[in-house]
Formats: sequence, C-alpha cells, structure tokens
Amino acid sequence: MFSGSIVALVTPFKDGEVDYEALAGLIEFQIGNGTDVILPCGTTGESATLSHEEHDRIVEFVIEKVGGRVPVIAGSGSNCTREALRLTRHAREAGADGALLITPYCNKPTQRGLYLHFEQVAKEVDIPIVLYNVPGRTGISIAPETVASLAKIPNIVAIKEASGNLEQVSQIISRCDIAVLSGDDSLTFPIMALGGKGVVSVVANILPGAVAEMVSSFLEKDFEGSRTMHYELYEMSRALFIETNPIPVKAALAMMGKIREEYRLPLCRLGDDSRAKLEKLLKDYELI
Repeated sequence: MFSGSIVALVTPFKDGEVDYEALAGLIEFQIGNGTDVILPCGTTGESATLSHEEHDRIVEFVIEKVGGRVPVIAGSGSNCTREALRLTRHAREAGADGALLITPYCNKPTQRGLYLHFEQVAKEVDIPIVLYNVPGRTGISIAPETVASLAKIPNIVAIKEASGNLEQVSQIISRCDIAVLSGDDSLTFPIMALGGKGVVSVVANILPGAVAEMVSSFLEKDFEGSRTMHYELYEMSRALFIETNPIPVKAALAMMGKIREEYRLPLCRLGDDSRAKLEKLLKDYELI
C-alpha cells in the first residue's frame, strides 16, 4: 500500500461548496487509469481551508466511492496535536487504510517536539501513518535522526519527502527501513533510484496513467523505461508548480473539463501568463 503512484487528490469546489459530483468523477478517472492509492485532504486538496465537517465528509465520501478497489490514505495532519489526533481517529473510524500527517506548521517545534507529536498520534490511533516532510510550506524539517527514531514505532511506516533534498533522502534510507515516497514529482525517479518506493503525486491528477507507468516500471526493474517516462513527464512536473500548488493543477483539470476552476482564498485563479504557458503545454501533451 505504501508504494506506487499515490495521487494527492484535489478538492473540487462549486459555488463555494465541495463539488461531490466532480469528486466522484475524479476518483473514477484515477482508478480507471491505474493509480495505486488515493489520498484526499492533503495539501493539494486544500485541507487548510476545509472546515472539520467538510474534511470528515470528504474522507468518508472518498472511502465510500473507492469501495475497496484501491487503498485510501487520508490527510489528517495539523499543527495542533489534539486536532491531528481527532482527524486521525476519524480517518480510522471511516475506514481509511492509512493517514498522512504533515509536520506541524507555523509553531515550528523542536525535533523533540516533532517526535512527541507523531509519537502521540501513532500510539493513540491504531492506523498506519505516513509522515509528511515539506519544510518549504511548514518552516520546519524532520531531521533524518528523528525519522529513524519514529520509524521504530510499529505503525509509522512511511514518509512523504518533499524537502527537495536528495541528501536528506539518502540519510533517511541509510538509517532505517521506513518506506520513502517522493513528495516532488520532478524528483520521483531520482528518489526511487536511492531506494524510494513511489510518489505522492500532483501530476497524477491529470496524467494518472503515465505516473503509474513510470513508477511501476521502476519497481519492476525496467529502469530505462522509467527514466524515459521521467523525462516525458518532467516538463509537466515543473509546470504544475509554476504558481503555488494546487492552483496550476486545478486550472489544468478545469481546462480538461473535469472540475470548475474554483479555489478558496487565499488561493486564487492562475495568472494570465502562467495560464497561457500551461494551456500550451496541455495541448502539447494532447490533454486538451
């Protein structure tokens, strides 16, 4: 379950509310094109602007619609340990196969504080946990030593590494056997070459089959085929971060006719220059 192509699913909105009809369509699009795992309510799902009620309902809805066809890992992190506990308990009760917990943001805990945060959630909620390290968004990074200590807790089983630092990845893998997942689409192939097991992907929202093929080719030891796919996806991997994620990927999905281009402030619509570049690339990839 904690390997392969894991889509960091967007949350579609319609007139300010969650668009469950569009969400159901996205789920079918993913499963029909070979995505291994679906992950709602992560950063790409705009979890920071969801109410608790919306967050809970989206997790429940995705699990219901997936119906056991692929695993579901629910985003359940917070910068408040009590809130992360509640969200993670709900994910388990709803039937999620795992939970993704981001490092606490804004309050910038020490490494000891990070350890105690994840330890408490892991010990109080019996569900497989994926750590999520994204210092560019949170202002704090989990040190490899801390990851190695957390990996001794039985239900902390993986880490989504979005530091952009291959040295960090090497140190984690050399210190423990936790499953490392790329958190940066453009670095999936290099991270897997270091021993990573897959990706939590933004690009998979629009190119699920291609991302799944790249990852599965590597896991099946077709390294040349996987490298070829890496370069085929590379330009798109960069383009979907031309502005803050998930602005470009939601714009792309809207151009493809799968969702409305709607965000919650403080995220806003893609700028005109970025839109022109993204539209051209989508045409080059024959997506529109």
